[in-house]
Amino acid sequence: MTDTGEQQPGPEILTDADVSAFLGENLFGALAAVKRSGHPHLSTVLYKWDPAERIVRVSSTRDRLKVRQLRNDPHAALYVTSRDHTRYAVVEGTAEVAETTEPGDAAGLELLAMTPGFEDGAEREAYLKQQVEEGRVVIRLRAERLYGMGLDLPPEMQEL
Repeated sequence: MTDTGEQQPGPEILTDADVSAFLGENLFGALAAVKRSGHPHLSTVLYKWDPAERIVRVSSTRDRLKVRQLRNDPHAALYVTSRDHTRYAVVEGTAEVAETTEPGDAAGLELLAMTPGFEDGAEREAYLKQQVEEGRVVIRLRAERLYGMGLDLPPEMQEL
């Protein structure tokens, strides 16, 4: 409170359900993996949140640095923020990397489920084949901890 008795904006700690809903409303985040030096390596990623399984899925290729780092040390986090940066959520957990090695294998079907528009037919088969040719992998970050915060800014600060 101020000297005049007005309530100042303050942080709002998001509940587990709030964090889960926020993750489901967004598509992009920063994936943090651990470099051999122990420092974080950040990559902007397109992700899909599965609230039932509490898993973040990210498509990548086997030759990417983040994939090599996660195979070396699976500790990871995903940071997601709102467009106005007044809310954020973090998923911390252990990542696993699954490579698609033949069209229609489990990893390929996970990648397919992340990409709308390839339900059946020749396009679906071509998509699954392409994922193998590109060396695609699915990174599964299993949520061991979710947390986040929001800030209710007064209107004059929302314009900044």
